[in-house]
Amino acid sequence: MNTMLRRLRVQLTLFYFLAALSLVVLLGGGSYLLLRHYLYSATDQAMQVKMALVLRQYGLSLPPDLAQAEQNWLENRGQSLQSPTLPAASSEHDEEETEEHSTTPSPNYRPGDEAYDEELAPVFVLPLNASSDLMPAANLPQAPISQDRAAAAAALANGSDLRTVRLYDGSRARLLTYRVTIPGGPTLLQVGRLLRDQDRVLGQYLVGLVVLAAFGATFLGLGSWWLSGRTLGPAQQAWSQQQAFVSNASHELRTPLTLIRATADYALRSHSPEDQVENLQEILGECDYMNGLVDDLLLLSRLDANRLELARQPVQVAALFQEVKDKFEKLAGGKDVQLLIKNDYGSLWGDPVRMRQVLFILLDNSLRFTPPGGAISLNSQSHGKQRELLVRDNGRGIPTEDLPHVFERFYQVKNPNAVDNRSNGLGLSIAKALVEAQGGWIAIDSQEGEGATAILSLEDAG
Repeated sequence: MNTMLRRLRVQLTLFYFLAALSLVVLLGGGSYLLLRHYLYSATDQAMQVKMALVLRQYGLSLPPDLAQAEQNWLENRGQSLQSPTLPAASSEHDEEETEEHSTTPSPNYRPGDEAYDEELAPVFVLPLNASSDLMPAANLPQAPISQDRAAAAAALANGSDLRTVRLYDGSRARLLTYRVTIPGGPTLLQVGRLLRDQDRVLGQYLVGLVVLAAFGATFLGLGSWWLSGRTLGPAQQAWSQQQAFVSNASHELRTPLTLIRATADYALRSHSPEDQVENLQEILGECDYMNGLVDDLLLLSRLDANRLELARQPVQVAALFQEVKDKFEKLAGGKDVQLLIKNDYGSLWGDPVRMRQVLFILLDNSLRFTPPGGAISLNSQSHGKQRELLVRDNGRGIPTEDLPHVFERFYQVKNPNAVDNRSNGLGLSIAKALVEAQGGWIAIDSQEGEGATAILSLEDAG
C-alpha cells in the first residue's frame, strides 16, 4: 500500500507540474506572441503611413488601405489629417497664382520631413525604376540597405508587396513596395525599416521568459510534490490508522482467545467439578470481554463510514442523569464511590440511547481512576446556544503527557492503583465519535492529583 501511495504521489506530482507548466507556457507564449504582433503591426503601420506621405508628395491618390492606415495613425495621436503643401512654382508675374499641388516633388523635399512623430524617422524610402534599380536622388538620405528585387518584382506583378527580408549580416528588415505611375519619376516606391530593435526586444523578453520558466519549473516541481503530499496525506494517515487499528484489534482479540484456549485445555484435564465450574466461568468472562470488544469495533466501523443511524430529539437532562445514576450507582457503591447529581436542569438535542452510552463510558472511566471514598458528580450548564454536561471526579487525575492522547483508539492511561484495570482502550474514542456525530464536541481537563473533568457540549434544546 505504501508503494502504491508513493507511486500515486509521483503521478500526482507529474500531473500538477505539467498542468501548472502548461499554464505558464500558455501565458508566457501568449504574451510573447502579443508583444511580437504589436511590434510588427506598429512597424507595418509606420511604413504604410510613410508610404502615404510619399504618395501625397507626388500628388497621387492613396489606396484605401494606406488611407485607412493614415487615418488610424492620426486618430490615435489626436491629430487631424492635413495634406502637406509643396513649394509654389516660380513665375515672372506677381499676379500668377501658384499651383496647390505638383506631380513632382520639390528639389528641396526629403521624404520624411513631414513625419508626424519620431516613429516614422527610422522608415527609409527607396525609389526604383522599372528595372528595379535604385534611382539616384540627391535629396534622399542614405538607406541602410539596397533594394530587394524579389519584392520589386512582386509589386510590379501585384501592385504592392509586404514582406520580411534577411540581410547579409543576419538581421532582418521589413519592406513595403508599391507600384506607382509618375511621369519622369520612379516606377516603384519601396519603404522599409530594420527590425533589429524589435528583434532585440523580443530576444530579451524571450530570455526573461526562459529564466522565469526555469525558476518557475523548480518552484512548480517542489510545489507539486508538496501539494500531492497534502492531497494524499489524509489517505496515508487513514492507511496508517487502519494498520494500527488492525494491529491493536488483533492484539486485543488474541489475548482473550489465548486465555480461553488455555482455560478450556486445563478444564479438560481437570477432574474436579469445582475447577471445571471456575474454568467455565473464566471462559464466559473472556467471551463477554470479546463480545464487548467486537461490539465496540463494529460501532467504530459504522461511525467511520457514517452509517450509524442517530435519532436526534430533545433530551431532558434530569431524566438522562437519573437513568444513568440508577444503573451505575450499584457499580459505584461496590467500589465505595459516591455518584452525585449537582445540576440537572435544561435539555439538549441528541440521541438518548447514544447519550446514555457516552455518559456510561465517561463514568466508567472516572470510576477506574477514583479511589474508594471518592466521588463523581454530574452537572449541567448552559453556554450560549450550547448545553454542556460535565462528569467530574476527585481521583488521581490524568498525567500531562497522557492528556493529548486519551481519545486515541486503544490508548490506555496506566493506573497502578486500580484493582481491575481491564480495558480495551476504545471507550473514550467511541464517546468522542458519538458526540461529534451528533454535532457536538467533547474534551477532558485534568491535573494530576486533582481529578479530571469530562465536558461534552451539544446544541441546547431550550
